[in-house]
Amino acid sequence: MTNAGSAQATGTWRKAIELDELWEGEMTGVEVAGTKVLLVNLDGDVRAYENRCPHQEWALDEGDFDGEKITCSRHLWEFDAASGAGVNPTDCRLKAFPCRVTSDDTVEVDVP
Repeated sequence: MTNAGSAQATGTWRKAIELDELWEGEMTGVEVAGTKVLLVNLDGDVRAYENRCPHQEWALDEGDFDGEKITCSRHLWEFDAASGAGVNPTDCRLKAFPCRVTSDDTVEVDVP
């Protein structure tokens, strides 16, 4: 299972977490090579975003995830979990990182 989303992979994959630590319908914040990453499990399809709201850089893992949208706890900005696109407001986007799940169920993220 691989999901690079709209981010361009550089080929530097780093272990983020074991898949059994991120259940379907959950999100969690991790640090990968010094970068704060938000991992989201959408029905078994894992997405990786920078763990900060583009509004005021608040950590998104402190917010809510309803299975479809990520909501920042600070000012309630909403993002589509599948694409990272802003839902409210619509003129913003989360920074995506390529991620994949290896054959041994390790979630890896390609961070710069």
